[in-house]
Amino acid sequence: MARRLRSPTLESRSARAKLKVRRKPYFVSVAPGISLGYRKNRGPGSWLVRCADGKGGAWTEGFGIADDLEDADNVHVLDFWTAQTRAREQVRGKGAAKPLTLVQALDDYERDLVLRGGLAAHVQRVRRLLTPVLLKRPVGLLTSRELRHWRDAQLSSGLAASSVTRTCKALKACLNHAAEADDTIVNKRAWTKGLAALPDSQVARTDAVLDAEVLAVTGCRPIQAARLLVGDLKSDHLMLPRSAKGKGRKSVTRRPMPLPPSLIARLKAAAGDRPPTAPLLRRADGEAWQPIRSDQSRPFAQALAAAGLPKVVPYALRHSSIVRCLTAGLSPQLTADMHDTSPQMLSKHYAHYIADHSTELIRRVQLDLAPTPADKVAPLASRLP
Repeated sequence: MARRLRSPTLESRSARAKLKVRRKPYFVSVAPGISLGYRKNRGPGSWLVRCADGKGGAWTEGFGIADDLEDADNVHVLDFWTAQTRAREQVRGKGAAKPLTLVQALDDYERDLVLRGGLAAHVQRVRRLLTPVLLKRPVGLLTSRELRHWRDAQLSSGLAASSVTRTCKALKACLNHAAEADDTIVNKRAWTKGLAALPDSQVARTDAVLDAEVLAVTGCRPIQAARLLVGDLKSDHLMLPRSAKGKGRKSVTRRPMPLPPSLIARLKAAAGDRPPTAPLLRRADGEAWQPIRSDQSRPFAQALAAAGLPKVVPYALRHSSIVRCLTAGLSPQLTADMHDTSPQMLSKHYAHYIADHSTELIRRVQLDLAPTPADKVAPLASRLP
């Protein structure tokens, strides 16, 4: 049980009765960064909490009536002792002695990723690199100084600057997820500054070429490519995971996707002798490729800029594959199955290409009865006398 803090000015009715009526509350600290406030009114006073926001300011919020004129019921009318406990709960959540810790935030974020069909490998990497002291720290009490110290320690341990920056981004995503779910976590500036990207840590990736080739040839979604395992690579095809898009929870199944021999050879070289359960597509640091901006959009944009091409997003590779299949004569049903979508969605978004393709197919099978110089035409004998 937390120690009850004393305040000769606020802890009793008689002490509060001697205070001057004023709009500005009387405050007493009840925890680091948390203060209990009492506003003296002409009628019963009110309790409020003040919490530092980590930016030199603070936010305040009222939460109860003081027991100045009636006995406390500790629900609506609160005495000083209950009010100080309630103040801590307003900031940290129910159970003031158990605020959300960093390890709990990582657990919540990983669980949310899995439910959304994402990959949690980068969360597990962050967990391995964090110190036991940091893992036990409440998220709401993290400071930019301690996070910056941890970030710089990773660089000193020999980890590449680009890997440190990617790890920091994963940790920031976890902390942002925790802050979005809990309004009492108000120190977002701590990780915005403490986990900032290191200078010159954004380097071009040569492995991105193979990733883009898989997306271009198969027309799959980035999440499908990220789920590829070494065991999915066969002698002449890939067992491509479905994306499990659509309503309701769906299991991730696989379907065979034929590939050109040249791409099969490149993927086999990249797979090497790694176990079947290892990720097939990897980043330069050996970690699994992820369908996130740093692994997908940024290297794609760098390649376009180097080639002097206009800016497009990697998803354009999927659109190009669908159009290429339709204009080459593949049926909408087969094209839809190949790209893990439905003929209805193709009709909705690619109706123009389907119509153009249908017109060309009809022309190919129609008879053209106009005579040509090479034709031999014999007149029909007349039956008339």
